[in-house]
Amino acid sequence: MASSSDEKPSTSDIGGSIIRQISETQPTFSHSGGGGDLTSGSRSTSETKPTTSVPTTPQKPSSSSSKPGYQLRYTLKGHTMAVASVKFSPCGDWLASASADKTIKIWGSYDGKFEKTIVGHKLGISDVAWSTDSRLLVSASDDKTLKLWDVATAKCLKTLKGHSNYVFCCNFNPQSNLVASGSFDESVRIWDVKTGKCLKTLPAHSDPVSAVHFNRDGSLIVSSSYDGLCRIWDTASGQCLKTLINDENPPVSFVKFSPNGKYILAATLDNTLKLWDYHKGKCLKTYTGHRNEKYCIFANFSVTGGKWIVSGSEDHCVYLWNLQSKEIAQKLSGHCDVVLSTCCHPTANIIASSALENDKSIKLWQSEP
Repeated sequence: MASSSDEKPSTSDIGGSIIRQISETQPTFSHSGGGGDLTSGSRSTSETKPTTSVPTTPQKPSSSSSKPGYQLRYTLKGHTMAVASVKFSPCGDWLASASADKTIKIWGSYDGKFEKTIVGHKLGISDVAWSTDSRLLVSASDDKTLKLWDVATAKCLKTLKGHSNYVFCCNFNPQSNLVASGSFDESVRIWDVKTGKCLKTLPAHSDPVSAVHFNRDGSLIVSSSYDGLCRIWDTASGQCLKTLINDENPPVSFVKFSPNGKYILAATLDNTLKLWDYHKGKCLKTYTGHRNEKYCIFANFSVTGGKWIVSGSEDHCVYLWNLQSKEIAQKLSGHCDVVLSTCCHPTANIIASSALENDKSIKLWQSEP
């Protein structure tokens, strides 16, 4: 991998995620929801009523514009196992959470109010994603399927079958007529949303696929894997256009395009996040200080206030880095287990985070504009 230079990415529009542990020896991995214990089948039938708690003394955020100033606003409880993935709806009103307890829950983005539980998968869920119009969800499960859901009715519209192992990650394209998925079967699949049929199977990697993401116009897909590679694919043809390789070859646990589509953010299991100019195959920025050696932890671009890079960590915290200076701008403490997933609200200064099974909660953090 090219050594990290301090070339400045043009971030004027750089921005407008896995709780999982991919282990060869055990089928219990925690991705963002990624499968609970697949052998115990512990279902936790005691459906406890979801709750939202508010911290008693919210502190006033720092007025300094150079600091993010996020504070804990709400703690959402209801899942009975690890919460693998949290995603805000593009409209901004809702937060979806996916869990190893086999369920998806919908919450209010601004007040943390529980709305509904969506059920149907037979095993734990590792990832969930919204369609652009905020009407549909797609979920990826250890039961080897993806499901398309109508959020308003909580009904399953299609079950996408074809992967031969756990499905670990998923995303809609911006047009929301396609879904991309990545699996432990080492393939990336592209699905037609209307019919539920698999359009293409890409023999993408030589190890489990940890993340898939479309660029802003849907013409490209980026995938990452434990084989140490990030690959860029042409959506229409299924051809591999580029492969990014790290010299040390650590497993790549997450990848996504920047909001402007010019860069990719990649997480590796050597406690490192890197911002790449993938056209040049050049690493522009390296972000460190968090802990990530075991789990597939989501990372994000935060662009509603300052320009931050946001990630969970195995030390139970959420980290925010200044995108340009690479310095840690804030560290959010409150969870009591590995923070697998974080997500940034599309318009407000709100971050959602979720954690492994010793915690099982979702936290909403807010900064005053």
